[in-house]
Amino acid sequence: MKHILKIMALVAAVSAFWIGLLETSVISRTYTWLLPVYFVVSLGCYGLLMVGIGLMLFPTCPQEAALLQKDIAEAKEFLKEKGVDVGSD
Repeated sequence: MKHILKIMALVAAVSAFWIGLLETSVISRTYTWLLPVYFVVSLGCYGLLMVGIGLMLFPTCPQEAALLQKDIAEAKEFLKEKGVDVGSD
């Protein structure tokens, strides 16, 4: 929930900045109307960057992997007892 609040605050700040630029005519209107497009593209790039960093830093959990393999073996044994073909090991 914290991330959505940060994003909404960022959108509000950028919108206020954009409206301020439109009202004061500091930048030509031709360029000012492109700012939302730049913002959306920048937000997309930020999102892709965060996903990439998350994938690169994905934690490995050898203990959890061992527990998962144990659970899989137990499930296979349970299904074999019930007469379900679970394939070869």
